[in-house]
Amino acid sequence: MITVKLYGLLRVESGIKEKQLEAKDMKEVFALLSDCGFAKQDLQGCIILINGIVANKRSKLSHGDTVALLSPVAGG
Repeated sequence: MITVKLYGLLRVESGIKEKQLEAKDMKEVFALLSDCGFAKQDLQGCIILINGIVANKRSKLSHGDTVALLSPVAGG
């Protein structure tokens, strides 16, 4: 089991702060979140942290990991 924490627009639009998932890699996390109603384009642009370390869409996961997904910020 891993913990996925959502930040930015992902949290605002979904109303979900965190979610517990069974996933072995980030590809599976994105698929599971898409199945829960998250838009794929919103997920694809996220900054990914695994246990506080910058990761990518190909990163592997271990039981107990915490994944943080930060939606990109726009403005000026």
